[in-house]
Amino acid sequence: MTPESNWDKLLAAKFLLADGATGTNLFSKGLTTGDAPELWNIENTRKIGELHTDFLEAGSQIILTNSFGGSSCRLKLHKAEKKVAEINFAAAEIAKECADKFQETKIVAGSIGPTGELFEPLGLLTYADAVEIFHEQMDALKNGGVNLIWIETISALDELKAALDAANRTGLPTCCTLSFDTHGSTMMGIDSENFVQFCEDRKLSFYGANCGVGPSEMVETVLQIKKCQKIDTPIIAKGNCGIPHYQEGKIIYSGTPEVMSDYALLALKAGARIIGGCCGTTPLHISAMRESLEKVSIAEKYSLKEHFEKLGEPWKETDRSKKRVKRSSLRNKIS
Repeated sequence: MTPESNWDKLLAAKFLLADGATGTNLFSKGLTTGDAPELWNIENTRKIGELHTDFLEAGSQIILTNSFGGSSCRLKLHKAEKKVAEINFAAAEIAKECADKFQETKIVAGSIGPTGELFEPLGLLTYADAVEIFHEQMDALKNGGVNLIWIETISALDELKAALDAANRTGLPTCCTLSFDTHGSTMMGIDSENFVQFCEDRKLSFYGANCGVGPSEMVETVLQIKKCQKIDTPIIAKGNCGIPHYQEGKIIYSGTPEVMSDYALLALKAGARIIGGCCGTTPLHISAMRESLEKVSIAEKYSLKEHFEKLGEPWKETDRSKKRVKRSSLRNKIS
């Protein structure tokens, strides 16, 4: 069964498990701060393949290519803007080669991150140029064999629209995720309601959230997206592995496999269908998430009490200076 011809069957499953972090896991394999992970697609191919395989063996059904910062805008910072096609083709080829070794259907998603540039009139990037920048990257990923274009960690709707226009040229299925912060909106002020309306107007097959803050906040974001939907579209949840902190000069994430297992279950109960991890999420976390998701009954319902008891109140740890979320107000949001 190939993913391209069986999306309805795949999406009819109880869940689809995505992978975890790329960058934070590559640090453990020798990547240093300031290096471009995408260059490893051509300079350290073996370690990229190892990471993909680790996630696939842990139970991931969707893996994202190592191409988040693979646009010419981002690669220019490393004097590699002329290598967009080479780097992204290699990213797709490595991931596909790993996925094809498994009997279970595995989906290779071409990861597309933001350009890092501001659009006119705030910046110098024109809409037309942004579409071309995105398409150059996506075309190379398609040629390398990805099954899906996965646009992620976007903060502004004009950039998302440009990315989607570029994706339409590829003819591949496309999904997108925004990154919501402690205010329940993106850095550029897009909230769940505006995001859902934008996606429903474009009839996207699936969309959701990634990165942001922590597991509890991601579950709350899923609830808000679900509440705003008029069309029952599968929701993506790819939350960070707890809250980061410095320990002995390294960034450590607080989420244990048990915490991420609870997060996966609650995200499913809140309405997410495609679930994975973002920053700090390792194959060990993904394995625990897969085990729990396979055991849960689809009939189990979301519980506010279970949410707070297992993951804590949303936003509490991340913004102590602001008023704590009230149980009554959160209950009103999801009723």
